[in-house]
Amino acid sequence: MGGSLALALKQRNICRQVIALVRRTEAVRQAKTLGAVDFATTDPGQVLPAADLVIFTTPVRAIIHQLGELSSFYKPGAVITDMGSTKQEIIGAMANLPAGVHPVGSHPMCGKEQAGLDAADAALYQNAPWIVTPLERTPPAATDLIFELAESVGAKPRLLAAERHDKLVAAISHLPHAMATALVLAAQQVAETDPAVWEVAASGFRDTSRVAASDVTMMLDILLTNRAAVGEMLALAQSQLVQLAEAVAAEDEAKLRALLERASQQRKALYRGNTVIKSQVTGRKGNP
Repeated sequence: MGGSLALALKQRNICRQVIALVRRTEAVRQAKTLGAVDFATTDPGQVLPAADLVIFTTPVRAIIHQLGELSSFYKPGAVITDMGSTKQEIIGAMANLPAGVHPVGSHPMCGKEQAGLDAADAALYQNAPWIVTPLERTPPAATDLIFELAESVGAKPRLLAAERHDKLVAAISHLPHAMATALVLAAQQVAETDPAVWEVAASGFRDTSRVAASDVTMMLDILLTNRAAVGEMLALAQSQLVQLAEAVAAEDEAKLRALLERASQQRKALYRGNTVIKSQVTGRKGNP
């Protein structure tokens, strides 16, 4: 996510400078070779005191830790944001930042199962929803800056309260990861007695299991920092699976057809020609 954003900002010449603070010396070389940054370092003291906008792109629990750990380096007046996939715990950590900086939560709704700079893609944010979750203390100018950041790389920003964000993304992002994990593990159990299952796996399995290959640390952080909402969604999914199982076991064709048709119609209504249907209220307007 961070490498893709840096690459997009550089290619579009959006910022005076794009500077990367990385954890590994090897990543310094990678970022420079990729052409994603003007400067990269592992030393926060070299870059944070001069940064007008600081964007955390690490896994969620790392963001929560780093926000406070690096707070003594922030420039007075700097805008501090993140790209974490859950918001309530991050917003809680941001609330404890020094009074002289302006925190704003954010979450671009895009990504890949591949991690690292090698997977950086400047087009990743094109037409992607980008959720912005300001705090009570966030000045309007700081929120506007994150909207401008998102729009500058082709994303579609909108406001959401942190709690609402976490509930919604549990349904359409975190549950799919959990379901893909369950799918792969179920097939793996079949493979223990008949490995040929992998030989016959084709596009359907590939598409529905894709996100199971996501970075494990990233997914651990997402699931554990959004426990309540993810738990609710797993319970809902379990109830749907029970209905399907009961209909199959009972050879209840009418019930099974009704379930399949309802899902099919919803999916077709949501996506038309690969374009997701948006709600009419987006951007800065409407109820967050």
